[in-house]
Formats: sequence, structure tokens, C-alpha cells
Amino acid sequence: MKRLTESTEHPPSRVAVLLCTYNGQSYLAEQLDSFEKQEFTRWDMWASDDGSTDGTLAILEAYRNQWGADRLSIRSGPRNGFVANFLSLSCAPSIERDYYAYSDQDDVWMPDKLARAVAWLESVPRETPALYFSREYLADEAGHVTGISKLFNRPPSFANALVQCICRGHTIVYNHAASLLLREAGPQIPVASHDWWIYLLVTGAGGEVFYDTHPTVRYRQHELNVLGSNGSLAARWRRFRMLFGGTMKNWNDLNVAALYRLRHRLTAKNLHRLELFGEARQKPLFARVAGLLRSGVHRQSLGGTLAILVAAVFGRL
Repeated sequence: MKRLTESTEHPPSRVAVLLCTYNGQSYLAEQLDSFEKQEFTRWDMWASDDGSTDGTLAILEAYRNQWGADRLSIRSGPRNGFVANFLSLSCAPSIERDYYAYSDQDDVWMPDKLARAVAWLESVPRETPALYFSREYLADEAGHVTGISKLFNRPPSFANALVQCICRGHTIVYNHAASLLLREAGPQIPVASHDWWIYLLVTGAGGEVFYDTHPTVRYRQHELNVLGSNGSLAARWRRFRMLFGGTMKNWNDLNVAALYRLRHRLTAKNLHRLELFGEARQKPLFARVAGLLRSGVHRQSLGGTLAILVAAVFGRL
């Protein structure tokens, strides 16, 4: 990791924390407290609440009173699910900072989270789309650490992003050049998830992605998690059902269609890879598998890559 340094050519960098909430009163205060403990202090927050009926808004308003309205802004979300809520913040023209950090409502950030992200992002030319993400500690409902997320050994890439999202949204921090890609696509573009979408866009456009193997978030596991951890047997069974039950195919349909709308932002190599992948998915069996192999798409594990080949055989990719 590079050390955090002040640029002599630009004012000190600022981070916009993009927090989405929905009925999150149980854990929200602990998450907000963890922002105050950040070693990197030049951040402000935009919270988009998606129609909470519990005490979430009251908690946000109390912290706004404490921090000041210039540091915490509260707005109403589109009320169309968490993906639409995050994209509404990602694409808001009134939010413009050097860097942007996604935040869920029920995790806890490690004190060095933003400092580590900004240290790396500062090393990337500002005109280059850049995305930082990290491993995470797994925590139980009470917030006690129970483990650590799976370590990915293959580097982030567009070939990986086409069939797998390895970026957990709550660990993501990205720069303004990446933000411009999101804004060009727009907040209403139908995609599988906001974190997968930015992973696809930044890698597809030839940007830089850094996977920090140092955990920066305590990821709370509880019954209200929308997706949950990837490491458990239950999670593997859930992924199996999504892959062979048609969910993954539907997600790929959305992502491929969205990428074609931004095809002019992809590198020539990645546009060719997208075309090979998109065309292969529509072909008869043997041509489908051959085209998938030519596209070079892969998941992080050999077993995962073999699974997508089997899914392709059955027309589930």
C-alpha cells in the first residue's frame, strides 16, 4: 500500500460516503459511529432512505443534528430496491467529490478503511477509472468477528467480471473518473447489482482495480441480509440454485444488455470479449461452449469456472 500523501497540485481529497438505508434501526448507529473513528477524516455523507417505517430516519436526523447538515445530507430513495437506491446516489449530479464509498446500514468500518482506499486511489491518474475493494471480517448478529471472507487469488479483470462479482459493495471506494461512467449509464439502467455494475464498467473501460487483502469492514451476518456471505455451505447451495435455476442467466442478460449501451466506453479487447460472450450464450450447444471458451471468461476458482461451463451446456448462462 502507498502512504497517504497530500497532493501539491490539487486540494486535499474528499470522500463522499453513499449510505443506503431501509428499516435499519437495529445496527445503524454502530455503523455511523464507525465513520467518526475513521483515520481519514475528510469525508461527508449522503444517506438515501428507501421508505423506512422504523426509527431509521430518526437516527439519521439525530446524527445530522450532531454532525451538521453540511456533513450529513438525508434524501428520499426511489423505493425500487437497493440497487436502484445505490444508483440514485451514484448518479446524483449534486454529489461530486474526488472519491466515493458505498456503505450498507448494518456493518462496521475498520478505522483504516478510507485511509487505505484513498492511499491507493491517490496513486492512480485522476483521469483513469479506478476501483478499490477489500476482504472483510465476517461477524455475527451481535457484531462479534466469526471469520474472514474468502481470499481471491486471480486478479480482478473484465473476463472475471462478466461471470462473477468479487467486489462487496460495502468495501468499495472509487474515483470520480469511475463515477462519470456510472453517471453516463444513468441511475435507471437495469443491472443485477450496483457493485457488480461498477466492477464491469471499470474493468471494461480499461481502468484500474485493486483488491486489498487486508479486511476493512466487519460484515454483519443476520436474517435480514439481502445477499449474505459467500463462504458458507448455505451460500454455496444458494449460488448453485441461482446458477441452475435461471437467476444467473437473467442477471447476465441484464448486465450484457447494459454493457452494450456503454460499448463505446469499452476497450477494443474487452468489447470483443463481450461480443464473444454475448453471442456464445445465444448459440446451439457445441457452439455455445466453444464460444464461451474463446471468450476467456472465468470465475476465481477452477470449480466455479467448470460450473459456468456446465451451466452453459444446459443453457443456464
